[in-house]
Amino acid sequence: MISKLLMGLALVAACQLSLPVAADELSDVEKLFRSGDAAQALSKADALIAAKPRDARKRFFKGVMLSDMHRTAEAVQTFKSLIEDFPELSDPYNNLAVLYASQGELTLAAQALQSALRNDPGNALARENLGDVYLALAVQSWTQASAAARRESTDLQRKLRLARAIVGTPAASRTASAPG
Repeated sequence: MISKLLMGLALVAACQLSLPVAADELSDVEKLFRSGDAAQALSKADALIAAKPRDARKRFFKGVMLSDMHRTAEAVQTFKSLIEDFPELSDPYNNLAVLYASQGELTLAAQALQSALRNDPGNALARENLGDVYLALAVQSWTQASAAARRESTDLQRKLRLARAIVGTPAASRTASAPG
């Protein structure tokens, strides 16, 4: 159940970073990726990044592609590197949190989302994801409490039932969309 919730956490669209980029370059990469040529898209993204290593949007989109390709370790590293170079951006923290949550690293996910919200308190997606992570942490804690309890707690079972019902009903999944 928790894994459904965590998988429902969305990756932010690359177009949300408010840094300038040549739209045609990145849209070419995006078109290649969406057409199923992920290897070519990644290769082209790497070439664009090599030419302009400080281009946050291109690096961000590379992280999104790696995430979509289930190359989680590389995506995590990409977002961490982006955060090191651009600590003021919120979206890389959000995407890093999604990856942490998908790996069951809920505390790290919550910390990353709190950083995203420090940078952009109005980031609704990061706030929603933080709520999802907190709910997953609550289910985890209540499940452990239930297992450790010496007697049946109707309040605890009610909380678990309600939380699991919410977790079992994933919100609309928002994945990375076309940049630009």
